[in-house]
Amino acid sequence: MQQPTTRHIAMVGFGAIGQALAKQLGTDSRLVLTQVVVPPSPSEALQSAAAQLAPQARVLAALDLSPGQRPDLVVECAGHSAVDAHLVPALQAGVPCVMASVGALHDPALLSRLESAASQGNSRVQLVSGAIGGIDALTAARLGGLDEVTYVGRKPPMSWTGTPAEKVCDLANLSSPQVIFRGSARQAAQDFPKNANVAATVSLAGLGLDRTQVELIADPGVARNVHTVVARGAFGRMELTLENLPLADNPKTSALTVYSLERAVRNAADRIVF
Repeated sequence: MQQPTTRHIAMVGFGAIGQALAKQLGTDSRLVLTQVVVPPSPSEALQSAAAQLAPQARVLAALDLSPGQRPDLVVECAGHSAVDAHLVPALQAGVPCVMASVGALHDPALLSRLESAASQGNSRVQLVSGAIGGIDALTAARLGGLDEVTYVGRKPPMSWTGTPAEKVCDLANLSSPQVIFRGSARQAAQDFPKNANVAATVSLAGLGLDRTQVELIADPGVARNVHTVVARGAFGRMELTLENLPLADNPKTSALTVYSLERAVRNAADRIVF
């Protein structure tokens, strides 16, 4: 009987998402985390987490893409700046990538660099659906023609801490839902880079960053991250709402984001995939 192929995985970023993903992947012997890329001079806490969750991995400041060390797959969960710094050279070297920070693609120049790098290396980058569902239906509907796509993101007020929402309202003392942003998906990704990956994902799957309408809401009445997508076109009409529990160590992120990344990584080793 043929033995399953071992896939060597490099993870760019090892914060709350990366550590949660490492825990999930730790049970699969087909997947070996061999590189963890973090900023220079990582904290003792981060080094300790890497040693515990990925004992066989080297902790590096940049991917090792040299012959014999090059990973089979690079997984990005580090934020927008990491996409250009790490995924572009990986794609150029022919290494396929999985990307969580879809919001970074609000920059058309970065999107072009990724496409060029993937072409140069005969590779590709997979954008994961993250905290939202229905992306397969939306991309299919786009082929028939979409007329309208709207995304509404509703989160507990303190999930918007450290964003422009703080200039709109007093998040700590909010007593009713407050719209903190209304506009295009491109502007949402620019203004809320740590919160608007879903908006960018929905837009890239559908009508694009400039034609997709986005509304972001701080709502003291919810305890979960609530995502709603409404689309209308030649296919008919779709409305999808997800109420996601936030990641325990990062309330700005839905736990489903980790499972979405896990699914993409496991697909690299599976023979039959969705």
